[in-house]
Amino acid sequence: MEAGGQVLYLIAAATFVMWALIFERTWYLNREHRDDVGGALSYWEGRSERNSWSARMIRQGLISEVNARLSSNMGFIKTLISLLPLLGLLGTVTGMVQVFEAMNTSGGNARTMAAGVSAATIPTMSGMVATLSGVLANTFLSSKVQSESDYLEHTLTMDH
Repeated sequence: MEAGGQVLYLIAAATFVMWALIFERTWYLNREHRDDVGGALSYWEGRSERNSWSARMIRQGLISEVNARLSSNMGFIKTLISLLPLLGLLGTVTGMVQVFEAMNTSGGNARTMAAGVSAATIPTMSGMVATLSGVLANTFLSSKVQSESDYLEHTLTMDH
């Protein structure tokens, strides 16, 4: 952490929040989402009539409520995935500033410049690694959210 500079703390915090949200979404999909779908299905199956305009609107409302809970925090996860490479770039810039300061004060001494180069490359690498891990998890979660949404829409049928 010392070699990468202060920006690494921001990258670590953003990565922690991103993975906490990814784990929360995984928990929701594997545990609580089933209850939401079950509640919507039991309410829909308990209706005596399902073909009127109001029944279609109630069906659409049930699907929308479940989908809203299903896709909760997905946008924030995507935002953090987009933010992490930018934080890595910020670390690169601050590290290069250290290199230029070392060149200015020591006249190009390689040892003093090496700390700045390290502070420039480590945050970039950290931001990219965190982003790649988040992209993989987000791809899986987005696929699961879409399939669960499609399942609910096809399960709540209009026939009686």
